[in-house]
Amino acid sequence: MKIRVGYELIYDFPQPTPMIMVLGVHFTRASDVITPDHLTTTPSVPVTPYRDGFGNWCSRIVAPAGRMQLMADGLVRDSGRPDITALSAKQHNVEDLPADTLVYLLGSRYCETDQLSGAAWKLFEKTKPGWERVQAICDFVHDHITFGYEHARSTMTAFDVFNAGKGVCRDFAHLAIAFCRCMNIPARYCTGYLGDIGVPPPNAPMDFAGWFEAYLDGRWYTFDPRNNVPRIGRVLIAQGRDAADVPITLTFGPNTLVSFKVWTDEAL
Repeated sequence: MKIRVGYELIYDFPQPTPMIMVLGVHFTRASDVITPDHLTTTPSVPVTPYRDGFGNWCSRIVAPAGRMQLMADGLVRDSGRPDITALSAKQHNVEDLPADTLVYLLGSRYCETDQLSGAAWKLFEKTKPGWERVQAICDFVHDHITFGYEHARSTMTAFDVFNAGKGVCRDFAHLAIAFCRCMNIPARYCTGYLGDIGVPPPNAPMDFAGWFEAYLDGRWYTFDPRNNVPRIGRVLIAQGRDAADVPITLTFGPNTLVSFKVWTDEAL
């Protein structure tokens, strides 16, 4: 299977403004890239790439005053198989976890483990450690939160969404991540492309999406409490502790987002 991925973002800037973008296909999919999704800007400005502390490829520019277009269009090879399900995957004891997973047990900007620990243990203490526990967390989050784009709020945290019972895909992921961490399961936030491949109508197509990965049985597994079923055609862009680590764009000055288009479609 081949998947066409890309975006067109248009901004208005009242003054020259530095920007950071985390928009390229993740390096772990490098061997799948057929046509690279190189970032182009209109007007053309120098683009400086760098790798952040989580290994994600990022880009820096200084947008001039006026209108700025960010665009990419790439082609990625995909297996066409749904997300892996591993019902027998076991949970590690904390003392046995690899050192590089420990940061994903800690509270973070959008995942307040200190405020949710009591609720997590009350809800999930009797579940079987491992895959079954993570899936129970996803089931609860999926059923507890009402999805709606009108509920999107940049300051919404896991604790907020637990109490409000509504949010968007990143809120589903943040709450599930916080619960996993409370139950001593490393969990990290993921952002990327997720289309409607294999999903029958009338489901609306998706674009940039948020999900998470949990560390079980020596590897990271994908979980998606928003959809809560294995999906086809997931294309990772970046990973971090939560959405604060992997913003699609981060601007250091005032601006107006004029247009936002994303595509992720099966290519014939």
